Amino acid sequence: MPAPSPPRTAYERFLPHRRWLEWGYWIGVVVVSATANTLTVGMELRRAGIAHHPLEPAIWEWSSNLVFLALVPAVVWYTRRFPLVLDDWRRVLAAHVAGSLAYCALHVLGMVALRMAVYAAAGESYDFGPWGRQLTYEYLKDVRTYAGLVLLIEAYRFVLRRLQGEARLLDAPDDAPPEEPVERPERFLVRKLGREFLVAASDIEALQASGNYVNLRVRGREYPLRTTISAIEARLDPARFQRVHRSHIVNLDHVASIEPLDTGDARIHLHDGSILPCSRRYRAALKDRLGATP
Repeated sequence: MPAPSPPRTAYERFLPHRRWLEWGYWIGVVVVSATANTLTVGMELRRAGIAHHPLEPAIWEWSSNLVFLALVPAVVWYTRRFPLVLDDWRRVLAAHVAGSLAYCALHVLGMVALRMAVYAAAGESYDFGPWGRQLTYEYLKDVRTYAGLVLLIEAYRFVLRRLQGEARLLDAPDDAPPEEPVERPERFLVRKLGREFLVAASDIEALQASGNYVNLRVRGREYPLRTTISAIEARLDPARFQRVHRSHIVNLDHVASIEPLDTGDARIHLHDGSILPCSRRYRAALKDRLGATP
């Protein structure tokens, strides 16, 4: 009789709904922000006695917020490429200064294009004003929006890693030799919600690159390790682990079968039913390794 599977954690219950909840959050932010700003801008214009069409504040605010929503995936991707790390802060700072400039340019061009289209549909024309002065004004607002967005994304990822459990290599003791060669670890230390436990390298079914992390897959659960896929590949036992894709490494003991594809690539089926990609570059080497594996 198979052993009962461990109870699902809060993080695992969250995963099937993650994308819906994330997009629901950002859509909710845009709806609330655009609605509130429309009302306040309208009140300020009326208070100042500035003539305007009643729909103009809505056009201005919704165009800005819709472009913001469209840019969120790009900022999420960019923060994966340049995460906030202190050990390389000069490079990260320069990258995010450039990112804020690109964000501002795309935001302004997008919202101006939307406004011009709406005004044109109503038989009117939209005047953004002097571009130099207006871009400076918009950047002073957008740099704060960009910084807040980056910090919020990083904080969210930090919470997820705490719930998921973050792995690291075992450190050598200060007063004794290490229990195992640090260059080829046989165990990893996982910290999860303040608790620590060991994961044997042999229990790792596969590894997948994810930005500045590599996710260690163990019994269907993933634990991020701050490293690169190439760095961890060099430290794993080559008799057990095989690179099969630029973003994937597999434990040969957990491979059930290889499914060739017409493209020359392949799918790797693991014993637990999960599937990994295998690019044509690594397919022949994988077949040779499995043929030599008892």
